[in-house]
Amino acid sequence: MDLQVPEKKFRPELEGVRTVAALLVAVYHIWIGAVSGGVDVFFIVSGYLITTSLVSKMEREGRIHFGEYWLGLARRLFPLAFTVLLFVVAGSILLVPESQWKQIIGEVIASGTYTQNWYLATSAVDYLGQTNQASPLQHFWALSIQGQFYLTWPFVILFSFWLARKVWKKPQRKTLLGVLLVLFTLSMAYSIYKTAVEQPWAYFDTFARAWEFSLGGILALLLPYLRFPKAMGVIFGWIGLSIICLTGILLPVSTVFPGYAALLPTGGVIMIIIAAENGSRFGAEKLLGSKPFQAFGSISYGFYLWHWPLLIFYYAKTGTDKVTFIPGLAIMISAAILAWISVRMMEKPVRKMSVRTSKKKLIFTLALFLFTVMGSNTAWGYYVHQKGEETYAIGDYPGARAISEGITPAEKDPAPSPALIKEDLPSFYEQADCFSNMEDDRVTKCSMGDTKNPEHTIALVGGSHSGHWFPALEELSDDLHLQIDIYNKDACRFSADDFDGALNSSCMEWNKTVVELLKEDPPDLVFTTANVGIGDTVPKGYLDQWKKLEGVTEIFAVRDNPAMEGDPVACVEQNGIEACSPKRSDVLSAEPPWERLDTQPSNVTFADLSGSFCQDGTCPPVVGNVYVYRDYHHISTLYSKTLAGPLEEPLSEALK
Repeated sequence: MDLQVPEKKFRPELEGVRTVAALLVAVYHIWIGAVSGGVDVFFIVSGYLITTSLVSKMEREGRIHFGEYWLGLARRLFPLAFTVLLFVVAGSILLVPESQWKQIIGEVIASGTYTQNWYLATSAVDYLGQTNQASPLQHFWALSIQGQFYLTWPFVILFSFWLARKVWKKPQRKTLLGVLLVLFTLSMAYSIYKTAVEQPWAYFDTFARAWEFSLGGILALLLPYLRFPKAMGVIFGWIGLSIICLTGILLPVSTVFPGYAALLPTGGVIMIIIAAENGSRFGAEKLLGSKPFQAFGSISYGFYLWHWPLLIFYYAKTGTDKVTFIPGLAIMISAAILAWISVRMMEKPVRKMSVRTSKKKLIFTLALFLFTVMGSNTAWGYYVHQKGEETYAIGDYPGARAISEGITPAEKDPAPSPALIKEDLPSFYEQADCFSNMEDDRVTKCSMGDTKNPEHTIALVGGSHSGHWFPALEELSDDLHLQIDIYNKDACRFSADDFDGALNSSCMEWNKTVVELLKEDPPDLVFTTANVGIGDTVPKGYLDQWKKLEGVTEIFAVRDNPAMEGDPVACVEQNGIEACSPKRSDVLSAEPPWERLDTQPSNVTFADLSGSFCQDGTCPPVVGNVYVYRDYHHISTLYSKTLAGPLEEPLSEALK
């Protein structure tokens, strides 16, 4: 005997659940600055509804018309999504600092192709991308996962029905239930593992979220059998609603999801759906299915889409990262109004077009949405690219030379282009074999500079704070005939121990191997950092590492650059240079950290170039018309090149 066919019917309480989830997402984003778990509610509801719909279609027609299905899917998703994307393009050009433009251009493409979750997953674990600011499209990650689910779920249904008919000769819906249980188990196991070892990636990972959609499908198949007394249904419904509302308070959702902790809000939805099947006039489903909740539920998709860019544009316009009650309420109301207008003017006219009788008209309309957004974004990207082709004359953009050589240039907009500065990395990052990522303990060695007839060999060793000095060394390589051997690993310092808990196990393995390689093929000089940020001392781990090279090679340890507060490039764009210049005493210790050492290491030359970053008691983010930093703690490539002059004298002395 097969399972009962899941009944495809309008469920008003689910519109109410969508209302609660959308409002929770917005409230947590706007006022609490946290994650509510509301997105997980959307996922299980989607899994329940689409499974019910597709199984009913298979039972009635024996097939799924993929062309009509996908066209109908685009008819539901595209109008509002691409309207908001076009609004974001225009709003970003007008309101968002140029330093975020390149990031947003990439996210428009990712959002329009429903791959935003993978874009953000990569940024979340990419050390060089971790300083990216929250964009007005960050929330599209959830829509991307839903889109991927909608696209692939028919294949799961078809595979299960084929398996039942041709292989197992079993009832179709029981076979589908078995397939969904396997998918749920595999995805849940992967989700728990990935959340434990790499949670930032897992949060955006489709495979770590698939169990939520599978659970919705399992519920759709088992719901006809889940009968309870009405009194129990009442209790179930209100407990389920309470769980959904309180998840964000009870759990740190952004750091523990989507592992087993996400069973809490999804379990709340299941309890509400079960309660509705065993309905009572006192049940939560009566509130959720009421006309106000249904009305808002009908625009909840649009409300979710609109609320986040409005919030980000508010931040950009006001220069704040907090929202008080009245502005927050205004954002909520504006999002609701825009959702209602866009549903009425964009979504409803398109949804009236039949996927069978008006196919050509529908395809043309959807293509118009797509090409309008992508065309606008491409034109914007071309403009940004053209700005990146600009050259910067030394006389107009002396950078650090303005201090070391006393050059006073005419005032110009700081360079390089804020839209491209974060991508303007030292040139060795263009070669994959010149650096190791955060998780890779493999040591790479890459030789640059004067590699044909070098008089000296310098090993540039460490992480990005060593690496961002490479442009300065490269500028000196011809005059000083330097070969630069690059030993670089993301988020790793040249240290014998993890003295501040910031270095992972692969970094420690990398450090051991690097020392052995330097002993086998000693350079004339090892260039590395002497401290970390404002640090008052040279870490013991550094001293121990340098000591291993006594009698082998000399160390050139440069004082670490000061770190800014927030994004200095965006700050300058919004507030000007002076307002973004911290006091020297706030970002640098009064004296070089090595002066506190009881004994100076015998094989180390220390260099303090803080005078090229700070003058007159402040540390400005722009010097000589050049941005000093590409983010809050990394020197920009252009400014690093101008540090060649101040660096030349102490480096030459060390080489002698």
